[in-house]
Amino acid sequence: EASAEGPTNGHGGLNGSMNGNVDDNKAPESPAISQDPNGAAAAVTPDPQKSEDLQDEESKPIIDQDTSESRFDGLAGAVEASVNSSIGRRLGSITAPFPVTAAELGVMSDERNRTYLADLLEKGIKKETNGGAKDVEAPESKQQMHARVMSLVEKIKKDETERRIPMQSTDHGIDEDDHDPVVQEADKNVDMAVNVLVSVLLRSSPEYGIDPREVEHRQEVFGSNALTEKKTESFLKLCWDAVQDFVLIMLIVLGIISIVVEVVTHIEDGKTCSTCWIEGAAILMSVCIVVLVTASIDYAKQFAFIRLTKSLHETNTKAVIRDGKQLAITDDDIVVGDILSVNSHSLATIPADCILLGPAADLKMDESALTGESRLVSKKAGDVILSGTNAAQGTGKMVVFAVGANSMSGKIRARVYETDEAADDELGEGEDSPLFVKLEELAKNIGIAGTVAAVAALIGSCIIGLAIEGDDPADIVDYLVTAITVLAVAVPEGLPLAVTLALAFSSNKMMREQNLVKHLDACETMGCATTICTDKTGTLTANKMTARALYIGMGMDYVVDDPSSTLGGYVASQGVSQSVIDLLCRAISINTMNETVLHYSEDTETVEGGSGNPTEVALLHLVHDLGQKYAEIRNTTKGRSDQGAFAEHLAEGKQFGFSSARKMMSWAVPTEGGGYRLYCKGAQETIFSRCTKITGSNGEAVELGDDEKENTPSVALAYARRGMRNLALAYRDLPEGFQMESVSDTIKNSDGSPAFLAETEMTMISLVGIEDPLRPEVPGAIEKCYQAGIDVRLVTGDNPNTAVSIAYQAGILRDFHFREGTTERVAANLRENVLMEGKDFRSEVYNVKEDGEREFNQMVFDKIWPHLRVLARSSPDDKLTLAHGLNQSNLFADKDVCKKLLDEDGIVVFPDRQVVAMTGDGTNDAPALKRADIGFAMGVAGTQIAKDAADIILLDDNFASIVTAAKWGRNVYASIQKFLQFQLTVNIAAVITALVGAFVYQTSPLAAIQLLWVNLLMDSLASLALASEPPVEELLQKPPVNRTQSMISKHMWANMLGQATYQIIVVMVLLFAGPDLLDIEPGHEVEDRDENSVHYTLIFNTFVWMQLFNEINCRKLKGEFNVFTGLFRNPLFCGILVTTAFLQVLIVQFGSIAFRVADDGLDGKYWAMSLIFGAGSLIVQQVINVVYRMAQYYNGTRHSPRTAKDRKAATRPL
Repeated sequence: EASAEGPTNGHGGLNGSMNGNVDDNKAPESPAISQDPNGAAAAVTPDPQKSEDLQDEESKPIIDQDTSESRFDGLAGAVEASVNSSIGRRLGSITAPFPVTAAELGVMSDERNRTYLADLLEKGIKKETNGGAKDVEAPESKQQMHARVMSLVEKIKKDETERRIPMQSTDHGIDEDDHDPVVQEADKNVDMAVNVLVSVLLRSSPEYGIDPREVEHRQEVFGSNALTEKKTESFLKLCWDAVQDFVLIMLIVLGIISIVVEVVTHIEDGKTCSTCWIEGAAILMSVCIVVLVTASIDYAKQFAFIRLTKSLHETNTKAVIRDGKQLAITDDDIVVGDILSVNSHSLATIPADCILLGPAADLKMDESALTGESRLVSKKAGDVILSGTNAAQGTGKMVVFAVGANSMSGKIRARVYETDEAADDELGEGEDSPLFVKLEELAKNIGIAGTVAAVAALIGSCIIGLAIEGDDPADIVDYLVTAITVLAVAVPEGLPLAVTLALAFSSNKMMREQNLVKHLDACETMGCATTICTDKTGTLTANKMTARALYIGMGMDYVVDDPSSTLGGYVASQGVSQSVIDLLCRAISINTMNETVLHYSEDTETVEGGSGNPTEVALLHLVHDLGQKYAEIRNTTKGRSDQGAFAEHLAEGKQFGFSSARKMMSWAVPTEGGGYRLYCKGAQETIFSRCTKITGSNGEAVELGDDEKENTPSVALAYARRGMRNLALAYRDLPEGFQMESVSDTIKNSDGSPAFLAETEMTMISLVGIEDPLRPEVPGAIEKCYQAGIDVRLVTGDNPNTAVSIAYQAGILRDFHFREGTTERVAANLRENVLMEGKDFRSEVYNVKEDGEREFNQMVFDKIWPHLRVLARSSPDDKLTLAHGLNQSNLFADKDVCKKLLDEDGIVVFPDRQVVAMTGDGTNDAPALKRADIGFAMGVAGTQIAKDAADIILLDDNFASIVTAAKWGRNVYASIQKFLQFQLTVNIAAVITALVGAFVYQTSPLAAIQLLWVNLLMDSLASLALASEPPVEELLQKPPVNRTQSMISKHMWANMLGQATYQIIVVMVLLFAGPDLLDIEPGHEVEDRDENSVHYTLIFNTFVWMQLFNEINCRKLKGEFNVFTGLFRNPLFCGILVTTAFLQVLIVQFGSIAFRVADDGLDGKYWAMSLIFGAGSLIVQQVINVVYRMAQYYNGTRHSPRTAKDRKAATRPL
């Protein structure tokens, strides 16, 4: 049987069920394909001995075809035989031209009818006939194939013309005419036509896919599925945008006016203007530098977003078949001819335009994303599946025929990106977050204050200078320069830069720590999180499911405690009946998804791993350990197999896909004697409640007695208390003609919908206990959450005892959550409302109106949520309800209730609205992820839709990474506070200095260009330095930041006012007493002679060094005495500090003309004085800390009873 391994180059006819002898000497070696950590297929490495030019390599004859087991007959069967005969003998060069173009295939996305499919085949066959390579070995077989395909084409066209059979199925499932023999024949012809398209025109195989060596060639011919990125803004455009800032425009005007006035004044006075233009030019140069820096950051940010988009794309993978092996390939790497496997379990979004391959598999698609219609559309072989739609029911195997810009979603995206209003949803360019709202309000208030100060400086200078001192009216230009300088100093231009840098720096660092941030503002929002609602599987646990216990019934209970032993091996050694083992293995093998597979070593005996659903992988491991092969069972079962002759009967089977409402999955297959056998697996209590019989010791079905009704739940409880997940397996024999879609009038699913009759009155096979060990880092991470004031709630679909076991191990549940006097940590011993099941939760928080509609009751919810720690047997809607209720709760405003909760239960309610973080991996979790303040999607186990809905993607699905996100989020907030503390200190000191100078001397002792250096350039460097401060563990030892809390805390005000007061005193002393104390000429007298003074240069140098030393102080916000802690762990901060100091030395010593400093710089004694006054900022900070703590202590003694009570509330456990 050649089909066991398949043709080594990935081709081999239509069905893959080809018998014959393989010529081992002629069959080309298959390339080795490696798998990268992200799941994408990596480089293809051919056999070194086959290193000849692959582009000219001709495939050898592979096999002689035998179509005796074909699922086709009539004309379709004849075409299959011809194609197999022709294709099987010679495949041609792997870089040979294709008889169809990307444009011709792309039209099929628009046409989507059988006539165009027939026309496409006709064109391709004619090209093959007229221009194809001559097959000297079997010209008759190829001619015969062409003739029969043309007959098939004519037949399809005739059917389309006469009967108008649509290419697309209806939304109501199978058409009424589907049982008409004529319609069935037409459907088979179309099914065969699609197979011809795959094998002849696309040179692929429904069973074995493409040759991996062809990927690059196919991308060149048909295009790449990586859509063209939106055009980035040019650097010049970003410069233009940056220069629109109001302050920068004023500075440009100021610079031009300065140059014009100085030049004109010198000409009128008969002087030469060799350097008079320098100051104005320096101002313009400063503006240029600021514009270039801003534009450079924006330009780099564009590419950061491109990298982010690429990272997001790398998390979207699909299962494709290449060279007969199922691989996980990223959406961008999918090519035309790939065979794609999809199922409703993951509700995968189709990444490219495809055609469904036969036989029919009860596939229903959700096309609402394209059409707006919410009804599901049934698909059958030959139907077009458009990119962007989702598999909502069933499974399907399809061939890709259009990718990238030629696909439907690619065409839409291209049209969208042609407009100027292209949305940047994926990049998070939405409305402002609370942080940005706070900052805009702060900047607005500072701007108003700066404007008032500038106007006051201008008016005061004019009154004093013109009216009192009698200055020349031309000096009004100097007054205007001083006023604009005051305004420039007052406005914190470095603030937006600091915010952008802090968010970008944090998001990049978070990426390295397994947090892929989609929306930058999610960084700081996570820093305010008060509640985390987390999944169990894969997040708290390692997601390495292993079957460790098996209960077959009749007292047969097998538990394996030794990690080195397998459950299957242990069960097989205990003399369990072979009929029971066979039944168990068939139930598992048949009722698992195609995408769930085990990976075997080359000897095909050793399992190296698995992929797909982790629970199903554990079950397949059990089958393997029991000595059976799941693939053989799948592929030889009618109604389940899609291979060989069995594929003809695939439509006879019926799959009931898993849903959170039903909590089970079933697959019905036809039996030899007529009728069906339905295999079912799902939640233990749900399955067991629908069983009337149980499997006996020899595999026979026996009535479920009272003893067994007690034993099975007891065993399940014992498994659950050990932290195992209980999964029940059952079956039911159905009579011929049974209506699979019929539902029960009495039995309901967990959401209240009627259950399928087929899934009732079943026979219990076994109970499987599956263990998923807790991640070792989770308990420590949850302890950090509690220390940080972040509440953690477990929301899981598991039964209550399993959920409680995991929650207690993780530390979500503590001893005080259980009733006093109890020692066993099980669900029954928990206090009221600490644990709730989904159905009870829904019944409590929703009121049912008379018309049957449900109404959310916030008051009842507020009574539950402070106690709630575990929500078991929950549905995705419960997550949405929880996120909504927490987010809308105003319980904190009811002080009496909060006091009662504290006194009676020791529960501290956060004094502001809850900020909710929610984790999710399923498609149905997407609304909850959207509704939460921060949505976390699982990067490994999450569906694509969940990832699209989330703000942050956990690349390792690990709860500890959520705590990392919280730490970095708080660090963003702290970094911006640090910069604000630094910036506002500079602004207060500089504005007051400039105002004093304006009123006393009608000019500022700090020149405009000097203040620009302080305010624009040095502050920009400071924003980068302070934004790059790494997070410290102390951030997680304080409560979250309130939504309404001011960004400037009391301690920050103390630091800013204390440092600004010190700086102003130093500057005022140097300004008024400096000339006498230091025996130097006053600066204003020197300036009147248009010379640069040592006096003002000393003031400028001292002022800058006080800022540099205060920058070190600003690394701390809470009055820490050791401001140097962690300084050398941040090399960027140290580098910027040293760079700024070096530039200051250059400016003072060599920048006399441009920066209006003394021609020869400063002497050593003045440098020492500047450095001493600068270092004095460090001493002043210690004084501020001591005074602030003394004030706190004084206030504490006045309000000691209340303080003690608050301290108790803050330290009591949640």
